[in-house]
Amino acid sequence: MSANKNKFRKSRLLYRKASTLIPGGVNSPVRAFKHVGSGPIFIEKASGSKVIDVDGNKYVDFCQSWGPLILGHAHPEVVEAVNEAVKNGLSFGACHRREVELAELILSAFKNFDRIRIMNSGTEAVMTALRLARGFTGRDLVLKFEGGYHGHSDGLLVKAGSGLVTFGIASSAGIPVSIARSTLVAPLDDEETVTKIFRRQGQKIAAVIIEPLPANNGLLVQRKEFLKFLRKITREYGSLLIFDEVISGFRLNFGGYGNSLGIEADLVTLGKIIGGGMPIGAVAGQAKIMDKLSPSGPVYQAGTLSGNPVSLAAGIATLRILKKKQVYQKLESLGKKLEASLAESRLPYARLRRLGSIAWFYLDTNEFPRRPGQISSVAVNRFRNIYWSLIEDGYYLPPSAYEVLFLCAAHTEQEVAGLASSVVLALSKTENFYKGRSG
Repeated sequence: MSANKNKFRKSRLLYRKASTLIPGGVNSPVRAFKHVGSGPIFIEKASGSKVIDVDGNKYVDFCQSWGPLILGHAHPEVVEAVNEAVKNGLSFGACHRREVELAELILSAFKNFDRIRIMNSGTEAVMTALRLARGFTGRDLVLKFEGGYHGHSDGLLVKAGSGLVTFGIASSAGIPVSIARSTLVAPLDDEETVTKIFRRQGQKIAAVIIEPLPANNGLLVQRKEFLKFLRKITREYGSLLIFDEVISGFRLNFGGYGNSLGIEADLVTLGKIIGGGMPIGAVAGQAKIMDKLSPSGPVYQAGTLSGNPVSLAAGIATLRILKKKQVYQKLESLGKKLEASLAESRLPYARLRRLGSIAWFYLDTNEFPRRPGQISSVAVNRFRNIYWSLIEDGYYLPPSAYEVLFLCAAHTEQEVAGLASSVVLALSKTENFYKGRSG
C-alpha cells in the first residue's frame, strides 16, 4: 500500500479480519489487489463519480463496479426505482410486470431477436447459452479463445493444450478432465487455426463463444474481418455463434457491440449494465433457439431469484435513461478528452487503448495487442509501479494491469484530464527513479 500506512489503517484491519473469515479475505479474487502488491481498499460509500473508503479517503472511481454503473454510483432515478420496488417486496418467486418491461426494453435493441431469459449473473448466462447451444444442435464441443473470460463455470475455465488443435486443459483445480475436454481453445485473431479446428472437429462443435470486444485480459480489440469470419464458418458447419456481451452490452451503444459491427450472433449473453448495478444476467436470441429452454423445451434452466423485482427495477431505470438521453455522446466526449490529455505529455509509452467508454492503459510503445500473449511485461510492470501514486492522487482504478477502466456519465472532463495528468506524472517519477538507480 501507500507509504502512509495510517491513511489505510481501517482497510488493513478489516482485511486482516476478513482473511480469518473469507478465503483470501475477498469474495472475488481480483479484489485482493495482489497484482499491485498490496491488500485491498475497503469502500464505505459512493455517489456519482466518487467512492469513499472506510478511512474517509475520497477517489474519482474509474472502476465503477467493473462496468455496470454507466450512469455513475447511486444515480437518483435508479435509486428511486429500487426504493419503490423494495417497498413492495424484495422477491416474489413469481412472475411480475417488470420481467415483461425489461425484456421489451432489451429486445428493442436487438431487432433480430425475439426471446430473452433473465437470470442472476453473467456466469449463469454463459452457462445457459452453452447448454442451450448443445441442446439445439445435438453436439457436445464448444470453441473458445485464449484470453477470453466467460465466468467461472467448469467448462470455460480451460486453456489451450499443447497441440494446435488439441482439447483444452483445466485452468483451475477441481475441474474434471472429461469436462475440460469438451472445450476447444484457439488463439484470438487466428483464422488459420480456427479453420483447422473446424476441419477436424466441425461436425461436433455446438458453438463458438467469443467476447466481440475482449475486455477481461486487456482491451484486445479484434478485427471486424475476424469476427465476420467466425460468423461465416459457424454457419458453414451448423454451429452457433455466441457473443458474450456481459461487459460490452449497452456499454458502447444502446444494444450489443455486435450490432454496431453489423454482425449477427445466434445468441448474446448480457449482464452488468442491464441490472443497473444489481445482480443480473441474460441470454437473448431467436425463438427457434430460445424456445428450447424449459418449460417450452427440453433444455433446463431455473433460478429462485431470477428476474427479481429489485434488480429489474434498477435495470429498467438505467436502460430508459440510456435510451432517451445523450449518454453515449457524453461518454465518447470524455473518452476523447482522456486520450487528448494523455497525448499532450508526449511520453511515447503513456498510451491508451479505448473504444467508447471502455479504456485500457497500455504503457508501452509496441503495437496494441490483439492477443493476451502480445501484452508486454514492461507495460504490466509500469502499471504496477504507478498504481499507488494514482491512489494517492485520488484516482481509483481496477487493481491490475490487465483490467480495463470504465467511464461513466457522472465523470467530468476535469476528472479525466486529472487522471491523465496523474498517470503522466507518476510515469515520469518512476522512470527517473529507475534511470537514477541504473546510473
